[in-house]
Amino acid sequence: MNINNIRQVYLIGIGGIGMSALARYFRYLGCLVAGYDKTETELTKQLVVEGISVNYADDFALISDAFKVADEYTLIIYTPAVPNELDIINQFQQLGHSLFKRSQVLGLISQNKFTIAVAGTHGKTTTSTLIAHILKDSGYDCSAFLGGISTNYRSNILFSENAVAVIEADEYDRSFLTLYPKIAVVTSADADHLDIYGDKNHLHESFKLFLNQLHNEGKSIVKAGLPFEADIWYSADGPADVYADNIRIAGGEFYFDYVWDMGRMNNIHLGLPGNHNVENAVAAITVARQLGIADEKIIKALSSFTGVKRRFEYIVKSHETVYIDDYAHHPEELRAFLLAVKELYPTQKLTVIFQPHLYSRTRDFADGFAEVLSMADTLLLMDIYPARELPIKGVDSRMLLGKVMIEDKHIVTRESIKDYVQRCRPKLLVTVGAGDIDLLVQPLKAILEHA
Repeated sequence: MNINNIRQVYLIGIGGIGMSALARYFRYLGCLVAGYDKTETELTKQLVVEGISVNYADDFALISDAFKVADEYTLIIYTPAVPNELDIINQFQQLGHSLFKRSQVLGLISQNKFTIAVAGTHGKTTTSTLIAHILKDSGYDCSAFLGGISTNYRSNILFSENAVAVIEADEYDRSFLTLYPKIAVVTSADADHLDIYGDKNHLHESFKLFLNQLHNEGKSIVKAGLPFEADIWYSADGPADVYADNIRIAGGEFYFDYVWDMGRMNNIHLGLPGNHNVENAVAAITVARQLGIADEKIIKALSSFTGVKRRFEYIVKSHETVYIDDYAHHPEELRAFLLAVKELYPTQKLTVIFQPHLYSRTRDFADGFAEVLSMADTLLLMDIYPARELPIKGVDSRMLLGKVMIEDKHIVTRESIKDYVQRCRPKLLVTVGAGDIDLLVQPLKAILEHA
């Protein structure tokens, strides 16, 4: 397939963060773009505003005839997150269409670009967005396909006329193996997606394959301690080739120094809290310096970085109440997030509303989740968000709750959460999870902001 010939694109699962970025990309190129998703969300509503048609019923008759002719001008993209038994998938196949995964299309788009690919079981969204922001803010410029909504640009895709592309490289379903980067970053490789990989060793093998696809003259930038080869090791606390030093909080903001063998950049202000985000910034700085971007431009960009939607996103921040929303859905992500919250607000009682994501992940990491959730003073635990999975016998939120070692813990529904927040008005509140817990954000914000 010649990606340059495409005139119309239909995306099955268009509401996903990666799929919607592709939809916006092809719309930017002037293609006719439409798609299907099972649920209307704020993101799909925004796509419609941008001129992209979205339907929510698995009904092939609702799809425009413009997408049904199987020719070199029509591209059908699907995400592995949608079930294979969808009628629209079968109908497209019966008409002779070849269906392409999102990852395959990203590989085709990036093959003639200077690709900076950021992989990792966590940290990749913030790190790729940091890199893209430094390149944009400094004037170096880039296009970017991100796994979250950048709050600086209010989008998950950035456009540029140059040939540099920053791409969040997803390990799920081995998707990142379609990429052949000039710079490869690996932020983490904790056991995850064991429904795909089976065990941690197979996950690591996949990351090694990803790093082996690096361009001959490319650079690999890898978090210190990971079991891979690297050109540059980085860390938030050394020892490493490049690392953060003198991490400190002043006026509720994080500052640090960046150190390498020949020198250091002092007093860097990061517009995003948490030691884990300092580490992400160290990786981003290292990429920018590989590209020859001046230190003062890097420092300026980091100070103006406002983050990624649902990554330590302040929803309410006042003298009376702090409410933060975060996407964390793996025990180590959750640990890093809660540690950052407690470091910023050490004297406040912490109320955590958590929605587990996937039965298999909850089963595989129940002890880890329970340990981290025990950092809360009050825990409100929602039912597991199943996403693509069917229930697993014996795996539910009550099983997880029983392992949490605090007294003030409860199984809750959406309505009981609203009632609790209305009644108790917690001073420090967080919502955490990768399912549909974000639907609670605006209702809880309204409650907390109403005196």
